[in-house]
Amino acid sequence: QVQLEESGGGWVQAGGSLRLSCVASERTFSFKDYPMGWFRQAPGKERELLAARTASGGSTYYANSVKGRATVSGDRAENTVHLQMNSLKPEDTAIYYCAVKSSDYGRTAYYLRTTDYDSWGRGTQATVSS
Repeated sequence: QVQLEESGGGWVQAGGSLRLSCVASERTFSFKDYPMGWFRQAPGKERELLAARTASGGSTYYANSVKGRATVSGDRAENTVHLQMNSLKPEDTAIYYCAVKSSDYGRTAYYLRTTDYDSWGRGTQATVSS
C-alpha cells in the first residue's frame, strides 16, 4: 500500500473550477506504475467513482457525471496526479478522494469499484455554492 494525500479543495461558486491534487508520500512512487482513480462522497451518499486511469496513464475512464468537465493529469515525474474539474455545480459538493491499486504494478486496466483499490487518501472537501 501507499500513503496518499489530496489537496486543492475549497469553496467555489457554481461555474468555477478546482484543481485537485493527489501526492504519494514515497518520493520514488510514480502514479504511472499503477492503476488509480478519483472518487467523491457527498453527505448521505455512497462513494462515487469519477475517473479511473490505467497504469502508464494511457487510458482514462470518466463517469457520466463528470465527463467533459473533468481531466486527470500527472506532473512530469508522476509523483503527483491532478483532477481538474470545470463548470462546477452545487451537486459537485463532496469530499474528493484519490486511490491507487498498488497490488497491480503496470496493469493497463482501469478499475471502477471502491473495493478494487487498496490505498486511499483522507480526502479534500470541495464546496460549490449556487
